[in-house]
Amino acid sequence: MKTGFYPGCSLKGSSREYAESTLALARALEMPLQEIDDWNCCGASSAHAVDKELALALPARVLALAAEQGFDEVVVPCAACYNRLSMTRHELEQHPPLKERVEDLLGKQVGQVKVLNVLQWIEKYAPGKVSEKLVRPLGRKVACYYGCLLVRPASVLGFDRTEDPQTMDRMMQEAGATPIDWAFKTECCGGGMTIPDTEAVARLSGDVLSDAAARGAEAVIVACPMCHANLDMRRREINKRLEHPVEIPVLYITQALGLAVGLSPQQLGLSRHFVPVNIF
Repeated sequence: MKTGFYPGCSLKGSSREYAESTLALARALEMPLQEIDDWNCCGASSAHAVDKELALALPARVLALAAEQGFDEVVVPCAACYNRLSMTRHELEQHPPLKERVEDLLGKQVGQVKVLNVLQWIEKYAPGKVSEKLVRPLGRKVACYYGCLLVRPASVLGFDRTEDPQTMDRMMQEAGATPIDWAFKTECCGGGMTIPDTEAVARLSGDVLSDAAARGAEAVIVACPMCHANLDMRRREINKRLEHPVEIPVLYITQALGLAVGLSPQQLGLSRHFVPVNIF
């Protein structure tokens, strides 16, 4: 099985620490990844609202490149990219004439490459490895925040439970943390509206952070660069709306697991966060 790596735009720019921590964890847990050559933006989160065929062609080209380069599956850490690649694969499979048009447009065959989010990849290739290599049990209460794009639509993604997913919770338990039960683990943070409607993002993300903090969480764990940006980068705007400001940090799942198996903060890019990560 040859596994490709699709970073998408965020992991090469505003969320470099997600890429760094994913690749560092892959090395630490001996799960080799190879970046897809000549990949392009998948179109998230606006292309599908503008031009349907373009919105399908962009992720379809990524899948076609992965197939051409011999990958059986591709790991997509960004939840938005994962959602777009998965939805495109599903829609083209369900509508052969549309698939033919997209392939004619691209001059490439889309193929049958499987799409994995970062949680599926860790669960598939590292069962028990974190506990085997555990050198720094995290020892904190954490809120595992899945957001809305990792689990919806359930009929297409088929990943975990839509309202109360557990995959990330199990991973954090293996890393020595205690996941809390809380009400907002799959609620929306505001997604790509962080620039056009910062107020809406502050309200939605504020609800997420308030509930996590009220239930005793000492950190929020995410698997989406948009969720991380909204909960971390927009903390000043969020706290202006809250009666009690929230100061708990937000970590990517790959950073949290990386710390647990002994990787350094520098290897995991923790210095790039707006809210300092100093509790582990």
